Amino acid sequence: MTADGQGFTDRAMTVKLDGPRLASKSGTTRQLVVFLHGYGADGRDLIDIGKQWQQVLPNAAFVSPHAPEPCAMSPMGRQWFALTMRDPHERWTGVTMARPCLDAFLDEELANAGLDDSKLALVGFSQGTMMALHTGLRRKIAPAAIIGFSGVLVGPDHLGEATARNARGETPPILLIHGSADEVIPVEALFESSEQLAKNNIPTQWHMSAGLGHGIDNAGLVHGALFLAKAFGQRLPTK
Repeated sequence: MTADGQGFTDRAMTVKLDGPRLASKSGTTRQLVVFLHGYGADGRDLIDIGKQWQQVLPNAAFVSPHAPEPCAMSPMGRQWFALTMRDPHERWTGVTMARPCLDAFLDEELANAGLDDSKLALVGFSQGTMMALHTGLRRKIAPAAIIGFSGVLVGPDHLGEATARNARGETPPILLIHGSADEVIPVEALFESSEQLAKNNIPTQWHMSAGLGHGIDNAGLVHGALFLAKAFGQRLPTK
């Protein structure tokens, strides 16, 4: 195993993912929302978003798996793949290598819940957004929705592989959310990702949070919840 974490990759392909969960508020699970955390964090970083979204999505169960690899730069955290900033291809290599274990996790979670991909939403943050877009666009059946906070589309030249479609032959609805003051992944990534997806006939909605750095604010959470409610055909609660 090398110091930069590259040696974790082979092991990560066979890791069985798991992480914190929230049962549906209604007690009946009709949708599954999977959170994919960022580099150096773990599943606990995002699962509390589910508590905020339960009011809008009472029939959704939430799960936030820990990424497969120990993080080379944050020993207490996890990573979907190593980031050394020395290899210009490492993001593409990383999402490609990490996808099989995430696909296996999604398949098992859906089977256990008695659901299919039409009832699945992927919600990523930063490196988790890279995984959500890469994996969600390549599922056999398109998920109901993909939300990406503070991330970027990896490998736009490979979007010919993005063949996931729903029963109506449509690509999955995508919402990208980014802070205008993001110091880790500049906000330009939002516009570049949206443009590349549009060029490949994959419509995308986006929201920019003014003054926000590399994080998630309340406006982004509200947009995300409403986006998922619409994607799931969920009736919004009335006052």
